Amino acid sequence: MTDELPLSRRNVLRAGGATLTGLALGATGASAQSGPPGPSVPADTGAVQGGRVMFPNWRGPGDRAPPPPPAPMPPGKRVGFAIVGLGRLSLEEILPAFGEAKRARVVALISGTPAKAKLVAEQYGIAPEAVYGYDEWDRLAQNAAVQAVYVVTPNAVHRGDVLAAAKAGKHVLCEKPMAASSAEARDMIAACAAAKVKLMIAYRCQYEPYNREVVRLARSGEFGRPRLIQAFNGQTTGLPQQWRLKKALAGGGALPDIGLYCLNGVRALTGEEPVSVEAQIHSPPGDAKFAEVEESVAFTLRFPSGLIAQCMTSYGVHESRRLQVHTERADIDLQNAFAYRGQRLVVSRPDGQVESQDTRILAQKNQFALEIDHMARCIQEDRRPRTPGEEGLQDQVLMEAIYEAARSGRPVTVGPPPGAGGGLDVTRGPELDEAG
Repeated sequence: MTDELPLSRRNVLRAGGATLTGLALGATGASAQSGPPGPSVPADTGAVQGGRVMFPNWRGPGDRAPPPPPAPMPPGKRVGFAIVGLGRLSLEEILPAFGEAKRARVVALISGTPAKAKLVAEQYGIAPEAVYGYDEWDRLAQNAAVQAVYVVTPNAVHRGDVLAAAKAGKHVLCEKPMAASSAEARDMIAACAAAKVKLMIAYRCQYEPYNREVVRLARSGEFGRPRLIQAFNGQTTGLPQQWRLKKALAGGGALPDIGLYCLNGVRALTGEEPVSVEAQIHSPPGDAKFAEVEESVAFTLRFPSGLIAQCMTSYGVHESRRLQVHTERADIDLQNAFAYRGQRLVVSRPDGQVESQDTRILAQKNQFALEIDHMARCIQEDRRPRTPGEEGLQDQVLMEAIYEAARSGRPVTVGPPPGAGGGLDVTRGPELDEAG
């Protein structure tokens, strides 16, 4: 007669771990994990290694290895952010994204609507004394828990908010477009430099996994050199009273709002700066929505390598967001490229006498959380952001050239910022690593 262990949760898991650890590690290997667990890690309870809980890969060789579990920083060690502006984007995307962030947390709010700010503060556990009006930057400056602000106000207000944040000694993450003009963008860069605070522009797609994979494929040469790029970002817009249709607040229509994703996406993909732009603009006559700003823009960018990018954007079409890269040996098609979620990447290429279509499945990640965590890491480790103010300024300069090309009907010569020199990514910070 054999002795039996008491049937308890601990003993069941211990027995299972002893049996399955070897199988899990031996059959599939732990090398697929980031920082592979050692051979003594139990199959189902895991173990602490390198400051995080790790598990051996439990899946068979026919499946992808799962990523390691999240390893968020303790709340007290995260970078404290104040959200400036509580409009749709803040409430629908940015504030919820902090729930997935690992290095950042919301500690304060700035709003011009006290009742809304009070409710949102209650919903997110923010102290009443950490809720501010737009005229209370001096009081916010005294809040040591606020290390950075995320500016989510209308475009034409960005300059004032960024200058106020810099004066308060707070680092700045600013929504795109950076400003309503290149002159305003230069003021923002100068103010943050003088105050010795970081300035990052929220180009979320440069942090999103599918967009990053397209950049990797295009630059790797795996399918030959990119020759042509097509980028499209369109949607319909109603509600004529919204600020995006007021030139004084938006600076323009479809181009700075959603066409900017095409412009910035192509620049980030190639790493080059265009040498010339051509453009056309159309707005439907008599439509009150477009009395001040444009409905549709088509623009062509020519690059030093010979690559040509055709970009289109519109406020008057069914929602579609797409980025296609045409190389010598493949077509790289990113569907829903500039959307908040739902990206789909298809690579079409020849395979003998057949055309092969490879659908690449990547782990979905919240791109707002990724950009927020990148900014937090730059603050914690004193790094230059991947998308600093200079990146936003260059887009403002190029959008002004696009408007001029459309007005004049002639190509406009452009290029890298003065003094930037040659090479790739002259307006960007260091390449991202897996930690962001």
